[in-house]
Amino acid sequence: MSISMKHINDMDREQFIQALAGIFEHSPWVADQSWPVGPFASRQALHDAMMRTVRMAPFEKVAELFKAHPDLATRLKVSEMSTAEQQGAGLDRLTQGEYEQFAALNRQYAERFGFPFIMAVKGHSKEEILDAMHRRVRRCSQEEWEQALMEIGRITGFRLLDLIHEDEEEAP
Repeated sequence: MSISMKHINDMDREQFIQALAGIFEHSPWVADQSWPVGPFASRQALHDAMMRTVRMAPFEKVAELFKAHPDLATRLKVSEMSTAEQQGAGLDRLTQGEYEQFAALNRQYAERFGFPFIMAVKGHSKEEILDAMHRRVRRCSQEEWEQALMEIGRITGFRLLDLIHEDEEEAP
């Protein structure tokens, strides 16, 4: 389903939150706190406002957002958007050995940084994702915090692109 920017801008706060609640993983507070900034000139302006909301949030709130993300290649139930993104990268078709590698790196990463490994997997292969996990688990905490924010920006940008079309475009 695709929504126009005009429709987004015409929504009341509750409709806005409901429509955009899933963009930031299990964190409808981002949509709620971004709504007053509207109307938005474009999908990019909306995304920028939402990312500003995250960047201005207290440390603890951002940490909760990070922790709301699922482990990559998990066999647990995850959000519909996360499922589709991980399937696109082949993370639903791992061998037992690959699954064990991902699980071990997910544990190591979470123990080191206190939140799950976050990566916008769209357009990446499972091998590229595994390589990124190996590299990033060795980084310092500040680098990984910034990387996680950047990855969330990519993930949410893709999600908004899938959900919202600019008004001058034809809806699919």
